Amino acid sequence: YLSGLDRFMEGEYKTVKGKKVGLVTNHTGIDKDCRHNVDLLFSHPEVNLVCLFGPEHGVRGSLQDGEKVVGGVDKNTGLPIYSLYGEEKKPAGKLLRELEGLIFDLQDVGVRFYTYLSTLLYVLESCAEHKKTLIVLDRLNPLGRRVEGNIPEAEFRSFIGLYPIPQRHGMTLGELACWANDRFHLGADLQIIKVQGWHGEYFDQMRIPWIPPSPNIPHFATALVYPVTCMFEGTNVSEGRGTANPFEYIGAPWIDADRLVKRLNSICLPGVKFRPTYFTPTFSKYKEQECQGVQVMIEDREQVQSLLTGLTIL
Repeated sequence: YLSGLDRFMEGEYKTVKGKKVGLVTNHTGIDKDCRHNVDLLFSHPEVNLVCLFGPEHGVRGSLQDGEKVVGGVDKNTGLPIYSLYGEEKKPAGKLLRELEGLIFDLQDVGVRFYTYLSTLLYVLESCAEHKKTLIVLDRLNPLGRRVEGNIPEAEFRSFIGLYPIPQRHGMTLGELACWANDRFHLGADLQIIKVQGWHGEYFDQMRIPWIPPSPNIPHFATALVYPVTCMFEGTNVSEGRGTANPFEYIGAPWIDADRLVKRLNSICLPGVKFRPTYFTPTFSKYKEQECQGVQVMIEDREQVQSLLTGLTIL
């Protein structure tokens, strides 16, 4: 398996030779030897990397969910960092005017409401508006090619639902960028450095290391259950943040775990089972309060219906 970054470093970098470029990335932007793209591009003699743009969690991945990314200077390279997860979520025109192109390299998790996809779409729009080349270093979709879930109606458009995309979309970020550019006639000068050696497999069928794309998706098992339970972020039920099993645990101090599990398992939802669980979050909802709830266990990833399961629990 070779990511877009691997292929870029092997020779595709020639597309930016002699050009001033910025990089949209975070800690997930590593090559096959686990080297970070910022360091690779900055030290490359034929790549003129002049600035960085930080999505949610920051360029080096040090921030929790929802924390604003503040601009600054990257300690390793001295490059300026501009935030794409704060007051501004699109690259400003005044910044793009100083560049000849942007490189985008983030590992997605395969669902519509993950903010890296929204950041990509905003970057795509800005590059189209300001006539700048966008190069996407593509990466696999860890959830494979399966598509499921609803498509949001236009009046509910938000940062976690910018375009009419299914909840679980089955595409790579590069493919989604091509789709958006074509479907909405954005007119961006878009180049995709495609992955090599991936044919729609789930992440755990590939022999590559799991780099947590965000602090609360520590394992691939978390990514599998994430389309089921992320909707609980908008409720008064904990989605397990502040525990060892975020998004696998769902609960609150006022829930009766045994009663809830008995009811859910009696419904016989496809591909999933539930067990009672008790947890005390160290942060987020119900911090330092004992909660009861369920652990959502995916038994058959091809049979589970994420949206149906989440709505049934709710």
